[in-house]
Amino acid sequence: MHTPSTPSDTGTLAAVILAAGKGTRMQSDLPKVLHPVAERPMLHWVVEAARAVGAAPIVLVVGHRADLVREVFAGQPDIIFVEQPEQLGTGHAVEVCREALADQSGDAFVLAGDGPLIRTATLEALIARHRDAKAAATLATAIIDDPTGYGRIVRDDQGCFLSIVEQKNATDEQLAIQEVYPSYACMNIQTMFDTLKALPRDSVSGEYYLTELPAMMRSDGHSVEVLPEVPAEDILSINTPDQLTEVDLVLRKRLQMEVAT
Repeated sequence: MHTPSTPSDTGTLAAVILAAGKGTRMQSDLPKVLHPVAERPMLHWVVEAARAVGAAPIVLVVGHRADLVREVFAGQPDIIFVEQPEQLGTGHAVEVCREALADQSGDAFVLAGDGPLIRTATLEALIARHRDAKAAATLATAIIDDPTGYGRIVRDDQGCFLSIVEQKNATDEQLAIQEVYPSYACMNIQTMFDTLKALPRDSVSGEYYLTELPAMMRSDGHSVEVLPEVPAEDILSINTPDQLTEVDLVLRKRLQMEVAT
């Protein structure tokens, strides 16, 4: 059992952004995170949101066509590139960042590089709750009408976090849960890497799933907070060209509104 940690409210605030995926349904050899949304690579918007909250360093986990991602984000001193040579799941993607963050204390966002509708305000609320609660992990969640395909947030009778349950493993009762996990997390860096040492490999896929980590932390006596602060619109998935077009329209409208105000 790990010793529960108390994250510092003044330590490092880093960011780990998962950007290694190929995006096989995008009908392109371009890395998924480099497809343009509102005339910028979708990964750009995630990096900018993390940067606006003061996250540094920003670790980009790259894989498919890593050279292209490095080229697009070259010359940005707050960015560190870490290569995930094998696609062994989201838990493995964070594990390969262990050395890059070895000298960091404090906390790290763990975010998906294919979520360009992420808002700085959501990350601000996430880190505020995380540090106010002195949590080991804090998850920002969304409540959506159709949760199909997303990991469900399971809470106890008091409303406290129990686990993230993936759709394929969910009971009929859990499938009815509308609160989902859209890959917005903030974790204490030391506790995250300590717990990753015990993360099991999925018996079916052979991958390591980061979504198992918060429940493991809770079992080890750590505090895990949940913040239902992600607007439903913000978690629109991008797995196909049609979905890319939809998200592009949403972001363009949002940017126009910001200019107008």
